[in-house]
Amino acid sequence: MVGVLASACLLAALVAGCGGRGTGAGDGRIPVVTTTGMVADLVRNVGGERVAVTALMGPGVDPHLFKASEGDIARLQQARIIFYNGLHLEGRMGDILVKMAREKPTVAVAERIAPERLLVTEDGVEDPHIWFDVSLWMEAVEVVRDHLTELDLDGRAVYAQNAQAYRAELEELHTYAREQLATIPAERRVLVTAHDAFGYFGRAYDVEVMGLQGVSTAAEYGLADLQRLVDVLVARGIKAVFVESSVPRSSIEALVEGAAARGHTVTIGGELFSDALGPEGTPEGTYVGMVRHNVDTIVAALR
Repeated sequence: MVGVLASACLLAALVAGCGGRGTGAGDGRIPVVTTTGMVADLVRNVGGERVAVTALMGPGVDPHLFKASEGDIARLQQARIIFYNGLHLEGRMGDILVKMAREKPTVAVAERIAPERLLVTEDGVEDPHIWFDVSLWMEAVEVVRDHLTELDLDGRAVYAQNAQAYRAELEELHTYAREQLATIPAERRVLVTAHDAFGYFGRAYDVEVMGLQGVSTAAEYGLADLQRLVDVLVARGIKAVFVESSVPRSSIEALVEGAAARGHTVTIGGELFSDALGPEGTPEGTYVGMVRHNVDTIVAALR
């Protein structure tokens, strides 16, 4: 009898979240599953009270390396619509997302960004970190609005109003970032981090960006990469480098030690949020709060 009950609960868990974290609230809201926290926050802002959003990737989780569990797959199956970043950010989830797209709306929020606005590496890889240019993230707002409207026509007015209000908030954020970062003298406006996540940020806000790893943390750095950045730190007198919440500190600590061995003192200017938001319930747990935190941290360390 115990075995029968256990099997029944397992089946229920796959169908309705028995004993686990489900996607729906059971109150008529649309169950939505997203990959990253940035996408989840975007959908919550546009969907409002009409959606119940579950993010698969929490604070400190690296989306480049994330591998979906059986529970994650069950949550994806329960959703009525799935939103993800796209541009291969969720590299290890690619096959799963393709499969889900055969069963239900599965939407890359980056789908409408014009190719000429995307950054491409020397290896021909598109940079997926579009949220670091707030003006690009505004385009993602419209993608979410339109796909939610298509799924739930009764909510059209709500989605349109929410999207308009959120875009206005992002316009203010974009201006804030541009004005604050401009207060750093140009020669000191150099952002050194563990991986090259801030390319769009640098282009949008006139900041020179350098990273030990490439656009994906799946790519490893070598001694030559480390030495190259140490040379830059010493030659240009750069006084601060930054750790990332979703990347181990060891690479940046190695930079600091390398510069010290050359007689140049470099400090860790603070922790930036790159591929994940901060803890839920904190300002950094929202997209707007995360961007403001990053801007303020960079300005305080480099100005």
